[in-house]
Amino acid sequence: MKGLVDMMAKALVDKPEEVNVTEVDGEKTTVYELKVASGDLGKVIGKQGKTARAMRTILSAAGTKIGKRCVLEILE
Repeated sequence: MKGLVDMMAKALVDKPEEVNVTEVDGEKTTVYELKVASGDLGKVIGKQGKTARAMRTILSAAGTKIGKRCVLEILE
């Protein structure tokens, strides 16, 4: 799952080497914290948050398949 978030983010940004994904595990929920370069933040969020919403939907669907709740947080 961490690789999925990493791959999606690197495909969107100009500086893929600055993409950092941290996985915080819980009992039933896993939080993925995504950090990108400050100039790439808008590209990851998208217009009116549509790109971020799409990434969260994909992550949630993949998490449902393995029986875990997955949450994506985009950090500044």
